[in-house]
Amino acid sequence: MTSSPSDSGVVVLEGRPLRFQRLLQAWHHSESRPLPWRDTHDPYRILVSEIMLQQTQVDRVEPVYHAFLRRFPDIQTLASSPLADVVRAWQGLGYNRRAVSLHRAARAVVERHGGRVPFDLLSLRALPGVGDYTARAVLAFAFGQDVGPVDVNVARVLARAAAGRALRRSEVQHLADTLVPPGQAATWTAGLMDLGARYCTARAPRCPACPVAAACAWRTDGGPDAGGLCDPAATTAVRTRAQQPFAGSDRYHRGRLVETLRRGPVECDALPDAADLDDTGRLAALTRSLVDDGLAEWNDGSLRLPTDSGA
Repeated sequence: MTSSPSDSGVVVLEGRPLRFQRLLQAWHHSESRPLPWRDTHDPYRILVSEIMLQQTQVDRVEPVYHAFLRRFPDIQTLASSPLADVVRAWQGLGYNRRAVSLHRAARAVVERHGGRVPFDLLSLRALPGVGDYTARAVLAFAFGQDVGPVDVNVARVLARAAAGRALRRSEVQHLADTLVPPGQAATWTAGLMDLGARYCTARAPRCPACPVAAACAWRTDGGPDAGGLCDPAATTAVRTRAQQPFAGSDRYHRGRLVETLRRGPVECDALPDAADLDDTGRLAALTRSLVDDGLAEWNDGSLRLPTDSGA
């Protein structure tokens, strides 16, 4: 199973990599992770799960996902609920701006699409907080369209196992779409994600135990073993970025302040304690950013969660 770049810069497969597909599908058929969003094709529930999973681990998302859907069982309920309620329900996930984006996306679906999540890429991409990956994930998991959502796990597996070399962003996407077995986008993509999470990890991949090792292009060329090629995923366009230290970061202090706002308004003189930040200039900038992002508003001299009803 080899590949080469075409004149257009898009990866071209030399023959259909059926062995890779068959090995991955056989393994995933018996070893797939039982995740709640994999038991539904409801596009609203898929959209909720995908936005929650952006930069957040599965074990943190799962309990919040269940509670969130009990509170907002459909997109009309979410769109018409106060934004403050949505932000409160987001507790535990971090990156609270996503709650605002999801609320705005729900309102856009109701206003522009009659309350039905759209099933074309351009319309999905036009929703707040929805990028190319999330749009394609909704198309694959909810609507069964033969598209390949590409997250960092998928990109890593494709660069190593399918291509055996570093890939540009356009190449990754082309390859992901090319490899989707017709009518099986959801299970195929889930298999790639699970393989990347459990075996083809960013650091210390478990190559000897990998269920697709026999069909892996990187391993065939030496892989991580002595004398093998450099890791193709290390320079592939879609890859995990190094995380900055969380303690003391703006994200930390924003999170502390939003957590306090969930319990009630905060007076000006209480902001330093609420945000755990004594730097007045930085605190002012941080507070402005929360207001600009729609996560907070000033009312009678105190900062509070937004009171917009969403209606």
